Amino acid sequence: MAHQNFKKEDFVQDPSGDYRVEFREGNIGEGSDLIVERKKEDGDYEVLSAEIKRHNKSIFVCWSEPFDGRVIFDE
Repeated sequence: MAHQNFKKEDFVQDPSGDYRVEFREGNIGEGSDLIVERKKEDGDYEVLSAEIKRHNKSIFVCWSEPFDGRVIFDE
């Protein structure tokens, strides 16, 4: 399984007040079977049930606050 890391600073606040980070479809596969993990203070990761949205060729991971983490996907 491959992964793509992201940082708090990568998130953008949308008009509803939620935060989202954008990935291009080709960078993380087609967007199916994605696993979103948040990095904890001890360096381990925890799995989140984050909302994932698609628009055109973009995939958005949405959450109530920005966080450091990664998306795990099939290559």
